[in-house]
Amino acid sequence: MPRRPLPTAQEALRILAAKRTRPQRRPPPPAGRGLSRMIRELDAKFGQGSGALTARWREVVGPEIARRTEPVKLVKGRNGGPSSLEIRVAGPSAAIIQHQAHEILARVNLFLGAEAVQKLRIVQGPLRQLAAPAAPARRLPPLDAAEEARLADGLAQAPEGKLKAALLALGRGVLRQRR
Repeated sequence: MPRRPLPTAQEALRILAAKRTRPQRRPPPPAGRGLSRMIRELDAKFGQGSGALTARWREVVGPEIARRTEPVKLVKGRNGGPSSLEIRVAGPSAAIIQHQAHEILARVNLFLGAEAVQKLRIVQGPLRQLAAPAAPARRLPPLDAAEEARLADGLAQAPEGKLKAALLALGRGVLRQRR
C-alpha cells in the first residue's frame, strides 16, 4: 500500500480552516446555582425545617427546658397524618417535660408554623453536650529570672529535645499558678 505524503503547513491550515468541528463540550453549571431559587421558594412556602429548630432550640422553648432537652428529629406524618417531634430528655426530667408538652408544642408550632407538629415524643437518654463558649484565658505574668534559673537547673540533667521542652513548659505553668 503506497504511503501518502503528509500535507505541508500551509495545506494543513487550509484544511483545518475549511473543516467543521464540533463545538467544545461545556460542563454543566453548578447545582447550587439552579437550586438556590427553588430552595428559597420552598422555604417561603413550607417554612423552616428541623435544622432551624435545632439551631434555635434554646430560643424556642426557653433556657429551663432547653437545659434538660434537645430535639432529635421531626417526623412528617404519612398521607397527611399528624407529624411528631422527638425530643431527648435527660433522665428524671422526663416527667416534668411530659407535663410541659402542651407548652412545648405551642412554642414549636409558633416557630415552625401553625399545626406543624401535633405530637411530642419523649425519649430518655443522655444529652449531647453542646460546646459552651470558652471563657477568655487569663494571661499569667512570666516567671522572674530567679525562678526561671531554678527551673533550668532542675532540668539540667534531662537530655535536649521535645521532652525537656515540654517539662520546661509544664514547670513554668505550675510555678505561675502558685503565685
